[in-house]
Amino acid sequence: MTRAAAPVPAPGPDAPATDPLAVEAQVCLAMSAAARALVGFYRPLLEPLGLTHPQYLAMLALWQHGDLTLKALAGLLHLEPATTSPLVRRLEALGLVERARDGADERALAIRLTDAGRALRERAVGIPAAMVEGLRLDLGQVAQVRKAAQLLLAACEDAEARRA
Repeated sequence: MTRAAAPVPAPGPDAPATDPLAVEAQVCLAMSAAARALVGFYRPLLEPLGLTHPQYLAMLALWQHGDLTLKALAGLLHLEPATTSPLVRRLEALGLVERARDGADERALAIRLTDAGRALRERAVGIPAAMVEGLRLDLGQVAQVRKAAQLLLAACEDAEARRA
């Protein structure tokens, strides 16, 4: 369900250009609101597949890369393994993946698509086009947004690494 936007008050004397704490000037507000809206937009596209947005992202990674360790999947999704593990357990409960100890490294947990998981890809293939069409964006605009988000993500990860 999308929330109706409340009327925006007219900029006061401390408009974003001059007030660094103006809510409208915050990148974090724009990104978090856009992320919530985008996930909400995906919801009706994913419901027929029985997937949540995080589950869809995990399936995309597995469809693209094949078998992955839990750690590798978490890395691709920019999540911690502890966050990814319950997500994978839910996909396993849906019969889409199976978890097993990696033959090359008993400490690693391998995630493998089941036949049902591989078959689900055919039902999901139209989702990216439906997203672009539904949002009325062209592919250039989508690429521009993705590039800007990737730039911000890389800057945040770099800043976090410098803090450590």
